[in-house]
Amino acid sequence: MSIDRIKHYLVGIEPLKSEAKQQAQERLDALIKPPGSLGKLEEIVVTLAGISGKIYFDPTKRCVIIMSADNGVVAEGVTSAPQSVTYSQTLNFTKGITGINAIAKQFNTDIYVVDVGINAEFTHPQVKNRKIKLATANITQGAAMTLSEAEQAILTGIETALDVIEKGYSIIGVGEMGIGNTTTSAAVLCAICGATVEEVTGLGAGLSSDAYQRKIKVIKTAIQRNQPLSQDPIDVLAKVGGLDIAAMVGVFIGGAYRRVPLVIDGFISIVAALVATRLNPVIKNYLFASHASSERGYSYAAKALGVEACLELNMRLGEGSGCPLMFAIIDAACAIMREMGTFKESGLGEEYLNTIKNSRCFS
Repeated sequence: MSIDRIKHYLVGIEPLKSEAKQQAQERLDALIKPPGSLGKLEEIVVTLAGISGKIYFDPTKRCVIIMSADNGVVAEGVTSAPQSVTYSQTLNFTKGITGINAIAKQFNTDIYVVDVGINAEFTHPQVKNRKIKLATANITQGAAMTLSEAEQAILTGIETALDVIEKGYSIIGVGEMGIGNTTTSAAVLCAICGATVEEVTGLGAGLSSDAYQRKIKVIKTAIQRNQPLSQDPIDVLAKVGGLDIAAMVGVFIGGAYRRVPLVIDGFISIVAALVATRLNPVIKNYLFASHASSERGYSYAAKALGVEACLELNMRLGEGSGCPLMFAIIDAACAIMREMGTFKESGLGEEYLNTIKNSRCFS
């Protein structure tokens, strides 16, 4: 059964390696700089060491996994774009002409596109066909999917992560494509955290005032109709979530299981990350938040997850577009560890080192 296989991966996720973290911190403290003066870059280095068990992490082979799926709730008029855009944009990923393509190319990042529920029958050599069904059901009328389908989607995400890691990728970004998925993400966030719908519901790709109010009403109706169980994340996904979100949850699980750093994109991605950590809190240690999405629910989800984004760019595109930017920051962090010299190598005396380390200016 899918749930048994999911549990196998969840229980196999291990804590970060404390000895490697300590070694990384010791080298950082020996570099020719005031202690902690490189801020988050130093935190990144230490975390990467804990994940990989090595103080020198190589992030050069990286990819963004994009989970594509449709959502039946679009029938309620909660989006500014037609459902067909999910299919069209998924094909555009393969043409190299989308936002994520442009940014990924600039930062030497591959993309790996997976169809887990697009509402169209098609085959394409650059789109992995793992379709579970032709879109979810309308969540105002009943559950988005069965519990079995939700489990299958999570397992698909796990297997996708394992597949790309087997291909040699050492770091993964998690993105999506699915018209209507800010609605399902907001519903999941409400169900998991007890947030009010108004707190976490944004304009998505751009809604009118009337459509926005309809979106809020739709989410309230879906939650009332389906009564998702907050203590059971998979139940929440099945009742008010999406196949894309569930598959992204699986990517976070699979990546953590294989001790690979995982980069969160925007709102949908961080909701999936939050759900994954509710299944196993250790997963949080493997996460890096790229940018603070301007979608309303992002800050609520980030606070609930306990992460802080590195970038504030007012982005809300999705597609995994923030991940290559975070890869560039991780490149910089790794370069510090690899390229900077130590006090001993520079000829600066131990007395100077101790003076800096003991200075309250950098505590």
